[in-house]
Amino acid sequence: MAQMARSCLIPRTGAGTGTGTDTGSSADAGHPRHRVVVLALDGVIPFDLGIPARLFGAAPGPDLEPLYDVVTCGVSAGPVTTSGDYSLYVEHGAEALAEADTVIVPPAYPIVDDLADGAPLAPELAAALARIRPGTRKVALCTGAYVFAAAGLLEGRKVTTHWHQAERMEELFPTLSVDPNVLFIDDGDVLTSAGVAAAIDLCLHIIRTDHGSAVANAAARACVVPPSRDGGQAQYIERPVPTPAATGTGPARAWALERLHEPLTLQDLAEHARMSIRTFTRQFRTETGQSPGQWLTGQRVDLARHLLEATDLPIDRVAEQAGFGTATSMRQHLRASVGVSPQAYRRTFART
Repeated sequence: MAQMARSCLIPRTGAGTGTGTDTGSSADAGHPRHRVVVLALDGVIPFDLGIPARLFGAAPGPDLEPLYDVVTCGVSAGPVTTSGDYSLYVEHGAEALAEADTVIVPPAYPIVDDLADGAPLAPELAAALARIRPGTRKVALCTGAYVFAAAGLLEGRKVTTHWHQAERMEELFPTLSVDPNVLFIDDGDVLTSAGVAAAIDLCLHIIRTDHGSAVANAAARACVVPPSRDGGQAQYIERPVPTPAATGTGPARAWALERLHEPLTLQDLAEHARMSIRTFTRQFRTETGQSPGQWLTGQRVDLARHLLEATDLPIDRVAEQAGFGTATSMRQHLRASVGVSPQAYRRTFART
């Protein structure tokens, strides 16, 4: 892990993804407060912009003193447009970046759209980012990672972003390793989060790393958010089932979708399609990009997710109807697919 700036509150140990670990402790009482500078660009999303000030501002020291100074700046001081129907006025310009211990970039449009289309950074934004001192902790919220990437500050790093943009980011910046499945990634002095509320998870992880779980939990309670969340982005990605074609393996897939609760085999599917197993498997992969087994498991996971969301069936019964047979088998497949247990998934998505 890269060495953090000397001005950080404590040495940071260990890097991780998604869940975070308790590796920190409170800073010495006499240590100056850690300065977090949030860069507000034109088109900034107000929700993301407000998260750092709210979370870091809620982190209490031993005597309930603030542990962080949070400053919002623009490329220049003055009005900043937002993605809403209003503008904000920021009192600090890019000079604040030179005094930062942590720099946070929330998503802003149309800047992100332009960067995703391959446009270079505007000269004034590039000059602003050049003020960041070496070793400063850099945090990108959601598609804010495009800004750091376009500035060349993420070379060779493991990062995440909103799942919808992950593939495009990896195409534009091939030195990056983009993981679309996690809520956040801690890669030493570079930390990135997935979309929207994952910024909360990342800010709490930073507080936990700097000061320990007790402080992070206190900040979470003050903001009425969970201290941590299970799983990653996979559970939030909607995967609609395509309508099976009328030819090829399509009829066999349609037939299987009506019988997911049964113990279907590859031979059952091939016989229904009136093909040999070898021919069926080859054509199935050509048409779907998956093996029959992978496809069947995916359909059963999707059915289980629907039943967990829309019904109050017991977990064992959901497993039976989805064709997993046992709750243990369903738990293993659901965790492998979306990163959480059936109970956790239901708590998050069950319809009241």
